[in-house]
Amino acid sequence: MGSTRARVLAPVLALALAAALAGCGRLAGVIGAQAATDPGPLEKTTLNVSVVPALDSAGFFVALHDGLFGKQGLTVHYTPATSSDTVIDQQVAGKLDITGGNYVSYIQHYVNDHQKLQIIGEGSLIQSGTQAIYTMPGSTIKTLADLRGHIIGINAPGNINYLLAASLLTENGIPLSSVRFPAQPIPMPEMAAQLAAGKFDAASLPEPFATEAEQKYGAVPLADSNQGATQSFPIQGYVVTRAWARQNPDTLRAFVTALDQGQEIADTNRADVEQAMESLSGPANGQVPPVVGSVMALNNYPISIDPVRLQRVPDVMRQFGLLRQSFSIRRMLAGG
Repeated sequence: MGSTRARVLAPVLALALAAALAGCGRLAGVIGAQAATDPGPLEKTTLNVSVVPALDSAGFFVALHDGLFGKQGLTVHYTPATSSDTVIDQQVAGKLDITGGNYVSYIQHYVNDHQKLQIIGEGSLIQSGTQAIYTMPGSTIKTLADLRGHIIGINAPGNINYLLAASLLTENGIPLSSVRFPAQPIPMPEMAAQLAAGKFDAASLPEPFATEAEQKYGAVPLADSNQGATQSFPIQGYVVTRAWARQNPDTLRAFVTALDQGQEIADTNRADVEQAMESLSGPANGQVPPVVGSVMALNNYPISIDPVRLQRVPDVMRQFGLLRQSFSIRRMLAGG
């Protein structure tokens, strides 16, 4: 009887021991893998970050307002950018660690000036109501066709603002040669006031400046930019230089972790976006009054980087003459 039981239990015990050893092996493997990916000490704990103070940067502002960067051990000093063009050279010179702005300008600097920039996170995708061409009440411009012979205000020559306007006009049969754009950059916070003052006849405005222009000056939307070739279009992303990414891998990981958390909140919690934008110190920094924050339209705020989605940007840039040849956006991504 005893020997029979022993013969039965022996293989069972052997299997149990094998399973236990295998389990230990798997556990050791998990611990080893985790140790290999655990971040080290941050190379930098204080970062100078400049982004365009528009609603495209909502994920960043939420992360700043909610203390998400601080939870990753980072102190972020934010300064507003008039446009992406105005800060890229500062970034390449090492005066700024991270910038957030429109992809068009970053791609142009990469291609034309051979500045080795790396996209580290997506910022926004345009949605209906978040960007449009505006005129003033009483203007003789009632349709896109009426823009012929007139000036359309944009914040910088040949950037995303231009591309959205160019696509919108072309989709509606208006030759780009029939309109004009300002040659000098115009800060977004000043755009509505210049439109109201008659410095130009129409303006391409993103949120929150669009809603503010409507409420403060009575500006009238002429046509929404979320259509045709630029429907659900990638607008803004966050960028470092290749050299900075190599020198600060753990700092970069910490920043992106906090940014992704801010993006997720911005995409799902309107109240948090409003609070973040309203808390900023002054209109030039992106601050919006509560009356604007409560009605402004929001973009989509993606978390992961989608190369297929981002490839739309250089493809449309080439379509409208902002690139002379095809360009793969993968060259600006990690490992590219």
